[in-house]
Amino acid sequence: MSKAFDAVVAREENLLCRSYSRYPLAIVRGKGSRLWDVDGKEYVDLLAGIAVVGLGHCNDEICDALAAQSRKLWHVSNLFYQEEQLELAEKLLATTHHEKAFFCNSGAEANEALIKLARRYMRSVKQRDAFEIITLGNCFHGRTLGALAATGRESLSDGFTPLPEGFAQVPAGDLAALEAAISGKTAAVLLECVQGEGGVLPLPAEYLKGVEALCRKKDILLLCDEVQAGMGRTGKFWAFQNYDIRPDAISVAKSLANGLPMGAMLATSEAARGFVAGSHATTFGGGALVSAVAAKTIEIMQRDGLVERAGQLGAQVRAEAEALMRRLPGKIREVRGLGLMIGIELCEDGTEVWKELIRRGFICNLSHGVTLRLLPPLNVDKADLDAFLAVLEDILQGR
Repeated sequence: MSKAFDAVVAREENLLCRSYSRYPLAIVRGKGSRLWDVDGKEYVDLLAGIAVVGLGHCNDEICDALAAQSRKLWHVSNLFYQEEQLELAEKLLATTHHEKAFFCNSGAEANEALIKLARRYMRSVKQRDAFEIITLGNCFHGRTLGALAATGRESLSDGFTPLPEGFAQVPAGDLAALEAAISGKTAAVLLECVQGEGGVLPLPAEYLKGVEALCRKKDILLLCDEVQAGMGRTGKFWAFQNYDIRPDAISVAKSLANGLPMGAMLATSEAARGFVAGSHATTFGGGALVSAVAAKTIEIMQRDGLVERAGQLGAQVRAEAEALMRRLPGKIREVRGLGLMIGIELCEDGTEVWKELIRRGFICNLSHGVTLRLLPPLNVDKADLDAFLAVLEDILQGR
């Protein structure tokens, strides 16, 4: 490592809590699908801030929208009506069957809003003392205490117990287990149609249709976590739209404001009856600045056909990765995903492969030690993905 990099690491050791395992990079600049480190080395960014900068780093139009709004209005709190919020809500709701929006600041907060809405809807609207949220094995819903309880991973909750009560978990893909878990105290089922942190695992279509049918039969809410898979990443604006299901409410964040911290919950008018004035709130949620940027993000995605492009390009890349798997037997176990949400699971521990990819200028994520997770900007050049696969093939051939 260079002296410049070592200096950054030393400063962090003195200043920040040790809650992150950092990549061996100190990034100072980004543009499009490119990042540059403190030594000036250029990288192809196929992680996009963990599916956040969907239009790439420092997008010129997004920068212009940010600059214009920054000179008009930043923040006044949710005590006031704000046109920027309403314009964003109109754009978001036009992409789905939902009719009401609630804005917050992150994916975990959006999932907390889902949990609170489900519980209050059951108690105040349905007049049932139903509060339990059922989630699926291998899920990830965030790191607040409620979201941790929903996630149900001991490795993430170590040292933070006791977690809030009222959560149950069943194996993903097992409808019988789900039906057996539903009781009179069940308020909702919360799931990711594509489990991102779990290693890019799309749930089977028949299973998701079965979950929806069970929720309707038992008169409980179906909630979808769209934090990572939403905003066009899977080739539909929302991942659930790939499966022809209609959740009662969804959580949104990550690429909503292309890098500015923002989240949202979208709900049907019926489910939204669970909230009334004062029942849930946030100081910063949906401020004018982030709302204007998010509205511009959606406008660009739709104008440039990036949602459809993600579906088509992702299918091409997965097909090429599958061809690579066939050329190198014993190296790649599985290629999976939807759109530009791609997992390449290796047959052995992938740590050294991942490190070598970084050394050769390609940034991606390594999930569970074996799955290379690709979440590039939706406007990434096909040539960058081709180059990644060529370098990956070279690395795997040499192992």
